Amino acid sequence: MIGTGFGCLTHARAARGAGLDVVALVGRNHNKTEARAQRFEIPHACSSVDDALRLAGVDAVAIVTPPYTHAELAQAAIAAGKHVVCEKPFTRDVAEARALLDAARRAGIVHVLGAELRYSPGQALLNKVVRGGAIGAPRMATFLLHIPVLAEEKSVVPDWWADAEAGGGWLGAHVPHVIDQVRMMLGEIRQVTASLPRIVPRRWTAEDAYVVLFETANGCAGVMQATASDRGPLLFVTRIVGSEGTAWAEGDRVQVATAEGTKDIPMPAEFCVAEPLPPPADLIVTAYDQLHSFGIDYGPYVRLYEHFAARIAGAERPADAAPATFADGVANMAVMHAIRASAAAGGITVEVIL
Repeated sequence: MIGTGFGCLTHARAARGAGLDVVALVGRNHNKTEARAQRFEIPHACSSVDDALRLAGVDAVAIVTPPYTHAELAQAAIAAGKHVVCEKPFTRDVAEARALLDAARRAGIVHVLGAELRYSPGQALLNKVVRGGAIGAPRMATFLLHIPVLAEEKSVVPDWWADAEAGGGWLGAHVPHVIDQVRMMLGEIRQVTASLPRIVPRRWTAEDAYVVLFETANGCAGVMQATASDRGPLLFVTRIVGSEGTAWAEGDRVQVATAEGTKDIPMPAEFCVAEPLPPPADLIVTAYDQLHSFGIDYGPYVRLYEHFAARIAGAERPADAAPATFADGVANMAVMHAIRASAAAGGITVEVIL
């Protein structure tokens, strides 16, 4: 496990929940790494990735570090023949993403992207409903999220998170999840028109909000809009309007409205995941940490690691969606590149080049 923050708060616990042994923890600060390894009962605390890769019993690596470090760390793991889980945003740019995908394919290793919300029950069910044709052809999609976690000017985040060049900001933190859901549910995104506003004035180079109009290859038009700096009530909308009806999710509750009326869609057993498991409260220090304080990502990450372990072992896989891979990472980075290019050019429409 490379990364002593989110790597310990969620990944290490979820990997164990999936039946994997967490052999080593790697971090830049030796004292912190030793303390976290002891706290989470991880046998080895390492300051060097190379030292960890040489340990007996290490078959796989989880990269849970700032995005600007992903490419170098993943290349080292792949060169050592290790299977890799890599957090999102995948890399700094599309070129790094393609290089990692090429390396992983040449090495023949299992590669998985940290798109855990594929296994959030409500999202998984909504994907199934829309892809199954319950609302006809999707024509319009809305993805909104407004939360207050960064509304205070003095909200504390890691240094890299405030730096656009390091891959920080709310776009990188949140939009990869939405892009992945759009691509799974509605198909590839063809073009985007975007703005990256800064709601709260501070000395960040990264944004705390995004507004993206998009169009998919099959003609569905939509909006992705989110901010972490809205002081008002929580706003969360995921809604798809199709030629024959509308489907939407409210948490894990999914409903469909057609000419015949509105109905709730039962949750299939295979979409149910482990209950939320909050991390230790004393380790929630920054506003960034608060995003994970309720442990709602624990169950989806357990399922992701179950898929990862099954692929490594060549065993029977869980019955729900396949995990995102480095190929999805490349596609997601292509959309993010187009979003940034559109915003930088004043909101012009930019084609997504895969």
